[in-house]
Amino acid sequence: MSIARNILQAIGNTSLVQLHNVVPHGCAKILVKLEWENPTGSMKDRAAQAMISTAEEDGRLRPGDTIVEYTGGSTGTSLALVCAAKGYRLHIITSDAFSQDKLDQMSAFGADLTLVPNEGGLTTKRLILDMIAAAKEASQRPHTYWTDQLNNVEGICGYYPLAEEIWKQTNGEIDAFVHCVGTAASSRGVATVLKRYNSKLQIIVVEPGESAVLLGGQAGPHKIEGVGIGYTPPLWEPSLVDDIIAVKTDDAKAMARRLAREEGLFGGTSSGANVVAAIQVAERLGPDAKVATLMCDSGLKYLSTDVYKK
Repeated sequence: MSIARNILQAIGNTSLVQLHNVVPHGCAKILVKLEWENPTGSMKDRAAQAMISTAEEDGRLRPGDTIVEYTGGSTGTSLALVCAAKGYRLHIITSDAFSQDKLDQMSAFGADLTLVPNEGGLTTKRLILDMIAAAKEASQRPHTYWTDQLNNVEGICGYYPLAEEIWKQTNGEIDAFVHCVGTAASSRGVATVLKRYNSKLQIIVVEPGESAVLLGGQAGPHKIEGVGIGYTPPLWEPSLVDDIIAVKTDDAKAMARRLAREEGLFGGTSSGANVVAAIQVAERLGPDAKVATLMCDSGLKYLSTDVYKK
């Protein structure tokens, strides 16, 4: 193994592990990508690095500037890591609807946090829109660059290497990819590459059962952090998607706990939702198929929540 020049070179090249104990008999093999092996414990490191690097290259972001973003925590933490490594200040618009662990981690990397009021600690469309409005206002200040993750196509490119890793690690033997939708950048980035390799490969996206807007349902409050913004995200590309599965918060939490206790895999609620949906797909495809999904982030980001705290 070579020596990395800095922490940013440690992003990517995460492990792919097969599930066993939580998978019913007769299912396809389910393979999970351990994205918590990224430096902040989240897949969002990939998008944060891509958004900042591209803005530097084309001159939108200059030395001495402050970066602004609205975030539920994982993107903010990833931006904070990149900012710390590159010497930028970071102003995060967030809320205590998200885990205290994430807020503390962003602060630990040096980010300045502004908390937006929420409705009972739940993720709602109103909360997301209020955070975006606050970030837009903050971005009007001089020498400020707004990454604007929900509209930033550069975040999509950050996930191309993730897809390449999955393809290489499976030797191209993969029948379906399953993943939650937040900004839609990660599912779209992975789908773009995998579909180029195999147009018949199925892409299945996941959203909260309480807010299944992509399936035509009503927006509603939920507690699967980082996904389900309550409306169709601007980066959503339905032509790349073969199916949509809704997973309820309680089922996602229960699976996250099962993964920790039965597989030794310690992830958050979106990881639990991914596996719940992946099992549905695996049951449909049968034992000869392979289904890949993501452990989006580490369970260490949720220790203060009811996912693990009794």
